[in-house]
Amino acid sequence: MTLLQDKVAIVTGASAGIGATTARLLVAHGAAVVLNARQAGPLQTLAAELIATGGRVCVVAGDVTRADTHQRCVDAALQHFGGLDIAINNAGSTGAIRPLAELQADEWDATLQSNLGAAFLAARAQIPAMLLRGGGAMVFTSSFVGSSVGLPGMAAYGAAKAGLMGLVKGITADYAAQGIRANAVLPGGTLTAMAGDEAQQAWAAGLHAMKRLAQPAEIAAAIVFLASPMASFVAGSALYADGGNAAVK
Repeated sequence: MTLLQDKVAIVTGASAGIGATTARLLVAHGAAVVLNARQAGPLQTLAAELIATGGRVCVVAGDVTRADTHQRCVDAALQHFGGLDIAINNAGSTGAIRPLAELQADEWDATLQSNLGAAFLAARAQIPAMLLRGGGAMVFTSSFVGSSVGLPGMAAYGAAKAGLMGLVKGITADYAAQGIRANAVLPGGTLTAMAGDEAQQAWAAGLHAMKRLAQPAEIAAAIVFLASPMASFVAGSALYADGGNAAVK
C-alpha cells in the first residue's frame, strides 16, 4: 500500500535512528524525500540505499539551527520534485545534561535552539511551499520528557520539547484552515545511538508500562501515520508513542 504516492517530503535528522527509518518508510509508501542532517556522508549512504530500491531522494547537508539550511531543503524539494507536501522536523539534541543551576546560559540557549528554534526556522521555510500545494502535513518530533515527566539534568531539553507543542498549536491556529496539518509525535525511549549503554536502557525501559524501549520503526510508523491521509482530521495534536510511559505516572 502506497499511502504517499507522488508526495514530496523533507526529513531532518535523517542520517540515523528515527529519521533514517522514517525516510525509508516514506519512500516505501511512494514519497520523494529530501534528506537532511549535518554530515553529508551518512546521508549519501542512505540515499544510495534508497535509490537502489527505486526511491526518489536527494541530499541537503546542513545544520538545522541555520535558517539557510531549511531554505535549501525547501528549494531542493521544489527543484527536484516539484513541490513540498510533508515535513518531518525530527532533528534535535539532548544538549548538556546537568542540574539547572549548573547550566551555563550558552548551554541553555544551544539546547533550545537545536530543538525549538530549529523547528521554528523549519516551519517558517516550509509553510509557504506547502501553501502553494494547497496544504500539507508537518510532524515535529517532541518527547515525553518535558510533556509528561521531567528527568534529572534535562530541564533545558524538556523545556524545548514541551515548547514544540506550543509551536504546533500556533501553526494549527494560523494555517489549519488553509490545509496545513501540524502535529507532534512524542516518543518514549527508543533504541538509537542516544539510548546509552545497557544499564541506561534498562533504567529507561522501567519507566514505560510496556517495560521496553521502542524500535525506531515503531516511532517511524507513528510519524508516517500523522503525515498520511489516514490522519486527515488530526491537527494540533500530540501523539504519544511512548509504550504507556505517560499513562503510568
